[in-house]
Amino acid sequence: MTAPSRDILEVFDNPNPERNYEIVHTAHEFTSLCPLTGHPDFATIEVAYVADAKCVELKSLKLYLQAYRNEGAFYEAVINRICDDLAAVLDPRQLEVTGDFGVRGGISSVITARHGDDDD
Repeated sequence: MTAPSRDILEVFDNPNPERNYEIVHTAHEFTSLCPLTGHPDFATIEVAYVADAKCVELKSLKLYLQAYRNEGAFYEAVINRICDDLAAVLDPRQLEVTGDFGVRGGISSVITARHGDDDD
């Protein structure tokens, strides 16, 4: 998979690094391509994390996710790559990325990848 570059992702200083609080971002219009058929795959992507020193800037997250639009990759690869890239730029206390992929051939799929605490 030739995934979008994590260089697209921008961060800013966490305004309350002394507190554990959850940040949840949901992208309802995620698309990528099936690597076998080239057909589009549609998903809702949820990024939930407890920030440490940095938070992700939303416009950069949107652009990063949109860059998958022309990438052929299996669901599992997409979600794990998003998790790895966000973990690399944020170094969060906890991170969970979930992809809820639409029905294809009568089957829907939900893929979840985690980073932090016991999942490193």
